[in-house]
Amino acid sequence: MATSYDPVTVWGVIVVAGILTFAIRGSFVYLFGRIDTVPPNVKSALEYVPAAVFAALVFPAIVAPAGEVALSLGNERLVAGVLAALAAWYTERVVVTIGVGMGVLWLFRFVL
Repeated sequence: MATSYDPVTVWGVIVVAGILTFAIRGSFVYLFGRIDTVPPNVKSALEYVPAAVFAALVFPAIVAPAGEVALSLGNERLVAGVLAALAAWYTERVVVTIGVGMGVLWLFRFVL
């Protein structure tokens, strides 16, 4: 992929982004190394982080697979995601959720 930026600028952005990422992660290690106990409200809030990150990664791929929001039955990913969510709610089993979601997606892609 061609760019109009010179190589020094591109590498500078990469290095700065790496340093900032390392600093952000290191700040949490430093912070939690300085305190003895994590407050209960922080601990309870941190329990929701994995689910929030997962939703933030998956939701755009389901709702807008081509870059534009597609809220219709023609969006096979949305239909599979909704049915997988219903299976997760009803059974509370990860394997069933994955099976339903992938089964419906494959049905739409390869059979219908």
